[in-house]
Amino acid sequence: MAVSTRAHRIIQIGWPEFGQAAYPPPASSVEFQLRVDKLRAVMDERKLTHLVVYGDREHFANVAYLTGFDPRFEETLFILSAAGTPLLVVGNECEAYVGVSPLFTDGKLRRERFQPFSLLNQPREQSRKIRDVFAGEGIDGTSRVGCVGWKYFSDQEVPGAQFAIELPSYLIDTLRTLAGQDRVVNSTDLLMHPGYGLRTFCTPSEIAYFEYTSVQASESVKRMIFGMREGMTDHEVVALGGTCGEPLGCHVTFTTGRNAHLGLSGPRGEKIKRGEPLSFNLSYWGSNSCRSGWIASSARDLPAAAADYVAGFAGVYFEVMSEWFAMLKPGTAGGKLWRLIADRLPFERYGIFLNPGHLIHLDEWLSSPVYPNSEVPLHSGMAIQVDVIPSSPVYASTRMEDGLVLADKELRKQLQQTFPDCYARCQKRRKFMTDVLGIELPEEILPLSNIPGIVPPFFLAPNEVFALEP
Repeated sequence: MAVSTRAHRIIQIGWPEFGQAAYPPPASSVEFQLRVDKLRAVMDERKLTHLVVYGDREHFANVAYLTGFDPRFEETLFILSAAGTPLLVVGNECEAYVGVSPLFTDGKLRRERFQPFSLLNQPREQSRKIRDVFAGEGIDGTSRVGCVGWKYFSDQEVPGAQFAIELPSYLIDTLRTLAGQDRVVNSTDLLMHPGYGLRTFCTPSEIAYFEYTSVQASESVKRMIFGMREGMTDHEVVALGGTCGEPLGCHVTFTTGRNAHLGLSGPRGEKIKRGEPLSFNLSYWGSNSCRSGWIASSARDLPAAAADYVAGFAGVYFEVMSEWFAMLKPGTAGGKLWRLIADRLPFERYGIFLNPGHLIHLDEWLSSPVYPNSEVPLHSGMAIQVDVIPSSPVYASTRMEDGLVLADKELRKQLQQTFPDCYARCQKRRKFMTDVLGIELPEEILPLSNIPGIVPPFFLAPNEVFALEP
């Protein structure tokens, strides 16, 4: 798709209604078993006899992807051998919750309680030692064990990177005692690498769930934008958004006033004040909706130094993001996206230092194919966060952060057949972005948010948004 840069403009619109998403049915036991089978296949390619997948409240996504179970309060291990029924090791309070897993309810997942995974001073006397648990799964001196946490490393980061494992040391020490020092390796990339990690290939059920949470998050952001008034506190504005009860993917942020420089700060009692910058977000599993701009009705409310915010900063960002969207298609190397942003939005003015785009899944940041000189190609099934974050001491920021999925013809067909309402909403969003905002989209892009590409530079005039000249 050849795209020529078009100038931005401000249009006045009523924000469109794309409809609410019903909570989709969870993935079936059959789908979870397929994920386990695929993991076994790549284990075999690596000549691994066992895979030990660690999870805790913050780092739950790999275990949840494989089982449908996410640890609450505690730690967990999913132990997969080359054959046989895998084992889920949990603490006291999670033992009953394992029933959330379709694999467990269908008898395709075993459960064992390991009480040291529980909180301090809870009962400890009724479970085996972790050494006995591992040995019981056949881990011994003939084994080669892959460990999955939430990071893998390069040799530039850590010498001997394959042996650098971020799981708790008592687990790794025990595994190395049983299998041998050089037979326990980091295998997190099997699930999280942006090019081939299993979690980068979303199925229709994952897309439907991520669309559901994207709708909830974006509708909350919309309510906050339209409901905020001067004099309200940040807590009052966030309360306007409400929550749907799904687990958060990251902390709610709300930065303005004295907290404007604290990028990850949540509400801290600041008041909405005209002429101040504002950034805020709401994230559920598989989604994150974020907007940045000014608490203002027009440029007249801005500090004098930022009076050209629209023409000199946010408008240019919108133009370049249109080019960014045009490159989002299978086969594009991530390095090309990075180069576009580095060239068109130079660091000296826009301060963009994180990856201009990354993958999202149950966790808010899975990994990213977008980095300098990356040859990792985009592929169908990637859930991508439109997360390109400018930062300026004069202009503050601007943002159109929401999620989308790249889906080739076959994946789109599967989604339409299994979740037709989800597919139809995605097509409506595409039409809005193209016909109203003027953002040209490759056919593979499925926008998941109900505020797709909508960027109001001034939050007190929310119906005035960016678009591109025809």
